[in-house]
Amino acid sequence: MSKPEILMMGAYPQWDMDDLVSAYHVHMVWLAEDRDSFIASHAGDVRAIATRGELGASADLMRKLPKLEIVSCYGVGTDAIDLAHARASGIRVTNTPDVLTGDVADIGIGLALALCRQIPDGHAYVQSGQWANANMGLVTRFFGKKIGIAGMGRVGVATARRAAAFDCEIRYFDTAARDDLAWDFEPDLAALAEWADFLIVTLAGGAATYGIVDADVFKALGRDGFLINISRGTTVDEAALLDALESRKIKGAALDVFHSEPNIDPRFLTLDNVILQPHHASGTVETRKAMGQLVRDNLAAHFAGRALVTPVI
Repeated sequence: MSKPEILMMGAYPQWDMDDLVSAYHVHMVWLAEDRDSFIASHAGDVRAIATRGELGASADLMRKLPKLEIVSCYGVGTDAIDLAHARASGIRVTNTPDVLTGDVADIGIGLALALCRQIPDGHAYVQSGQWANANMGLVTRFFGKKIGIAGMGRVGVATARRAAAFDCEIRYFDTAARDDLAWDFEPDLAALAEWADFLIVTLAGGAATYGIVDADVFKALGRDGFLINISRGTTVDEAALLDALESRKIKGAALDVFHSEPNIDPRFLTLDNVILQPHHASGTVETRKAMGQLVRDNLAAHFAGRALVTPVI
């Protein structure tokens, strides 16, 4: 029996590539000189798309693949996959939830600490030799602060639990209150920001949250407030954020995600009150191996006629 044919939108780690190439006939889009011609030449035989969260799968792409049965996403976010089209066309979609929750929550707390304690600045201070002449200036503590969590899904809950271990007070914003959580719910995001010392964004991406962290939120967060974004670049109004940082309307921001990553707005590179990360919250060996295994397990289950492990639709 011939191997199922898969259209792969971007590279995975080598341990996943080796397994996929062994089990399937993999068409690697990112290596093609002419992407459209490459896809067209294989469209009639492709039964699956293997993608990443930021690469997704558009309705236009799916329409070009008449035998497409499943889209398997390496990542938890599916906002770049046209779920409405997939659902209407009977195409299954899977993602890799849970396995990256802890790492993303860790980086959220890590970024908050690095930002308020100015850890990168401290490193530079020692390296430059300035410490020999004078002590570094004072910074802001993290423990005991008021932490607003925007988005109380898996990552939001894990982040809140970590912050609670620092004796922080927690409140959260979401579409509705959760009965299973003891923390206070705040239905107005600007009101949450006004209360908080740190606003940590863990919202899902998509149209409903596009630019939801806007100028009004930054005004409410205020000159002593910090923003941490570990969700999607689209959740933050980037123009408003840059204005808030440049004019010191907020104290600082730590960002793992951006609108046009990896080609981010160059204004970020000139600021001394930001910490920038390359969308790397889940970038540990352990988590990436678990994510790849879920992708492979979902594909294997589909082609064997078994129930999907982590279906989205």
